Amino acid sequence: MIRKKEECKIEYREHMRDGDGTVMITNFALSPEELNGRGRLFSRITLNPGCSIGYHVHEKDSELFYILKGTGVYSDNGQLETVTAGDVTICPAGSGHSIANQTEDVLEIIALIVYA
Repeated sequence: MIRKKEECKIEYREHMRDGDGTVMITNFALSPEELNGRGRLFSRITLNPGCSIGYHVHEKDSELFYILKGTGVYSDNGQLETVTAGDVTICPAGSGHSIANQTEDVLEIIALIVYA
């Protein structure tokens, strides 16, 4: 199966997880079945300057970010780290994270959520 970029579902979330601004999510997988029931999200997340995804805990799943473009401030269980293009973050079940774009450039992330 091939899904062309114009077939991907785009959604906008205001104050995602109590973060700042509006986040754009381009969903590559359109249902959990496309992930063989092993996950619920495979997407590109775009954070414009000043936008963020607020801190939240993953209870029954894990989330991985691959930083495609830009620079972000990532909270790994409350410890703040700068992440840049090419970096990978892993938030295992039972852990929490957030990410913020505090620069003047766009931050783009590939996000994958898999079930624990």
